[in-house]
Amino acid sequence: MTSMRAVETGNLGDILDVSVPADRTLIIDVREDGSSAAITAGAFDAQANAVARALAGKGFKRGDAVAIIANNRPEYLSAYMGTVRAGLVPVPISSRLGRDTIEFILEDSACVFAFVDGERRAMIEGRLPYADFDDGQAGFADFLDPGPFSSLTMRPEEWATILYTSGSTGRPKGVPLTHGGYIWATGMFEAIRPVAHDQPVLVAAPLFHMNALFYSKLLFRLGGIIVLMRRFTAQGYIRAIDTHRCVLLTSVPTMLAMVAKQKETLAAADLSSVRMVTTGSAPVTQGLIDKIKEIFPQAEISVSFGTTESGPVAFGPHPQGLKRPDTALGYPMPGVEVRLVGGETPDEGVLQIRTEAMMPGYINLPEMTAKRLQDGWYDTGDLMRRDSNGFYFFVGRADDMFVCGGENIYPGEVEKLIERHPAVHQAAVVPVPDDVKGQLPVAYVVAAPGHEVSEDEIKRFTLENGPAYAHPRAVFFVDELPLAGTNKIDRKALIARAAKDFTPRS
Repeated sequence: MTSMRAVETGNLGDILDVSVPADRTLIIDVREDGSSAAITAGAFDAQANAVARALAGKGFKRGDAVAIIANNRPEYLSAYMGTVRAGLVPVPISSRLGRDTIEFILEDSACVFAFVDGERRAMIEGRLPYADFDDGQAGFADFLDPGPFSSLTMRPEEWATILYTSGSTGRPKGVPLTHGGYIWATGMFEAIRPVAHDQPVLVAAPLFHMNALFYSKLLFRLGGIIVLMRRFTAQGYIRAIDTHRCVLLTSVPTMLAMVAKQKETLAAADLSSVRMVTTGSAPVTQGLIDKIKEIFPQAEISVSFGTTESGPVAFGPHPQGLKRPDTALGYPMPGVEVRLVGGETPDEGVLQIRTEAMMPGYINLPEMTAKRLQDGWYDTGDLMRRDSNGFYFFVGRADDMFVCGGENIYPGEVEKLIERHPAVHQAAVVPVPDDVKGQLPVAYVVAAPGHEVSEDEIKRFTLENGPAYAHPRAVFFVDELPLAGTNKIDRKALIARAAKDFTPRS
């Protein structure tokens, strides 16, 4: 159940499980060199209260926005929770964005204060008052005001967080999320309490992204132990599992694909503690699922789905207990409404969803809000299909789809096909312009460790196993695929690269 404090105050900042003893470890801070430090539940709670007291003492008004621009660290979470307790609205901002984009977000959300680390302090100086996690001038330790704090009582519709979308198609969009919505969302995952409570759970994605931020809040509620990586590396991820005996892993698929390549590190590690692997925020292929099963043979694998706008709650187990297919997102969860629109059959189309965690609308973008949010239904832009048992599968992004000679090509489907080849570890498919067909598919491929494969083999494999129009007209081999700030494949960068790499036919 939600902690009594959260029930009484309606404040997401009070989500911590009150049954966890004050002297029990709550967070294990895994630094980049592999060293670690433990933070107890009592120490964390006290620091969050000290943040709340300090902010309350500055005279900000209820609902003011407070930026957090930093890499992962325990103070990030205490600053977040303290800000929420004070009735203010944290705005986690990607630490990988450029100065212009960060300045836009600060202005768009009307931030009045910021928490930063030393690397990002220069982006804030002269713009906003701030506290620097790495101390020095305006240091975090000096900012804190230790002592008790009673969280503000919040209405369910009041904002608890503003997250900004990646901005891959223009300026990032501000998405406000509410106290009531996210207290509800964390309550939808009680089924994993037996796995997570009192157990170490690995969180390695950046906290500015919904994936890691939501899992952290969920683990607070479930009484788990957050093993927080300051910065993801594949070898560091494996070593953290081994060292801290993690039972549950959170991830995005690209992380697991990078982990699977570390044959020597995997062979030297004891990964027998892992009982559940969750992955989401990006598509997953059967080839990657097979690799995960091989690495973690005793683990249940769960592919999750959520959007910033509609929340992290969408699909789960089948109500009749039917086994979930490997790449399925699951069956709609109780309290979640879904529908498929625009498809050739009722079982395919773009997913629209309605949940209690829905955003009220984009910040300062009424036209975009009206386009994507109608009668409480959010248009995800994600193409899905539904099987005969009611399980949903991700097909691709509607805006990733491109047309080749009159045929619709969904990159995710072609990538799944290519990754079925035993010599392929990972693939990404993007379009290039063509005078005859309009656009042509080309592929970037990472070969599986210890395997060699040629361009002709990949082309032949896709022609033999898929529609001819979708086969890649060129295959480029790379050591790794470029990643965007959220550890998803950076398709925008690949499209730009493909335009240079591909030689059009004469």
